[in-house]
Amino acid sequence: MIVVNTETVPGYRITETLGIVQGNTVRAKHVGRDIMASLKNVVGGELKGYTDLLTESRREALQRMLNQAQQLGSNAVVNVRFSTSAVTAGAAELYAYGTAVKVVEETAI
Repeated sequence: MIVVNTETVPGYRITETLGIVQGNTVRAKHVGRDIMASLKNVVGGELKGYTDLLTESRREALQRMLNQAQQLGSNAVVNVRFSTSAVTAGAAELYAYGTAVKVVEETAI
C-alpha cells in the first residue's frame, strides 16, 4: 500500500477515487509515565514515555486507516493527515485520515 501526504503519487496515475478512509485510537495517560514526566519537568529533557505512547498511537491509527482502505480495494492512500484532540481529562484521540485511491504506474514514453 502506497501512503503519501500529497495529492498525487509521483510516477503513478490515479485511476479511481474510493473515498475517505480513517483510523483512530483513544489513549489515556499512564500513572508511571506521569510520575516520570513530572520528574523530567524538573530537570528537562524528552518525555520518552509520552513519545513512545504517541508513536504507538500513530501506528495503530494508521494501520486502522490502511485496513479500511484495503477493504475498499485501494492500493494507495493520498492526502494522509493526522489530528489529535482531547477526549476527556487524561485521555486523547489520535486520528489518521486520507483518500483511498487506485493507482497505476505511469509508463515511460
